[in-house]
Amino acid sequence: MDSIDTKKLNVRNGNDAAFSGCAVLFLGCSSPAHNLLSLYKDEQGKFSVFKVLKLTLIDSVGGLEGYEILKLHDADPFLGVELKFMAMPPCQRFLESYACGLLAQFLSQHASRLLTLPDGVVMETQLKAGIHTLDQSLQDLEICLEHIGQSQPVRLRDDEVSQLEQQLQNSYGPPSQPPQELPRNCFLFQKRVFDDRPLTSADQQRFAAHVGRDWKRVGRALQKNCRALKGPAIDNLAYEYEREGLYEQAYQLLGRFIQSEGRSAKLSRLISALEETKLTSMAEIMLGIQP
Repeated sequence: MDSIDTKKLNVRNGNDAAFSGCAVLFLGCSSPAHNLLSLYKDEQGKFSVFKVLKLTLIDSVGGLEGYEILKLHDADPFLGVELKFMAMPPCQRFLESYACGLLAQFLSQHASRLLTLPDGVVMETQLKAGIHTLDQSLQDLEICLEHIGQSQPVRLRDDEVSQLEQQLQNSYGPPSQPPQELPRNCFLFQKRVFDDRPLTSADQQRFAAHVGRDWKRVGRALQKNCRALKGPAIDNLAYEYEREGLYEQAYQLLGRFIQSEGRSAKLSRLISALEETKLTSMAEIMLGIQP
């Protein structure tokens, strides 16, 4: 998907620093028995649904900065997610992910894992800004971004959302604890101890199947301590395996790392790179962490 013509948008909206706007993402499910709205209304399911939304947005936007969830509301049969964008780049990345189907893909992956949805359940999405249904204008992302910029927030963040945000932070462990003495050949992730080991071909396949377009970011984190990935190596991999697609590019990246580092290509180094690039959900997948 081509990037939005940022120069044109800067003319229309003044400049990037002044950009702000709102959009409402409506989320549904093809199975009435696993409706996201119903799961969110259930006190036991509310936090899991919120975590699915946060992880989906982090993957779609590429981080935590430049946007926030203002409110989650009943738009039966959909769950409405009101989003505020405080800068143009994250809004642009969100729109691009939505338009090419990546957002729906991330949503399905996280929902299947955290909400234990059965196979075959399809996620349904709709995006609006003010009176405009943006799904009808996805071929012109510049217009979509303009509509979002014209839709300004009318409320502060909902108290319930603030509580869920705090609960999510707390779920990763207390803010400060005495240093834990680790057993030999172990490492910490989210305050839990995991056995360290050399990466295997199964790890390589799992990484390639889930990391998607973020493989380059992980590669740049790994290259700091891997001679084989320094210089133009990552860009060369992208060019050489462009026709084969993202899976093969990611597979070859980790293969190059394993081949170069040998038994020093440890699981802990990959997890550290995923943490550095804010791909927490990907690290959970590599470690096989269940909700």
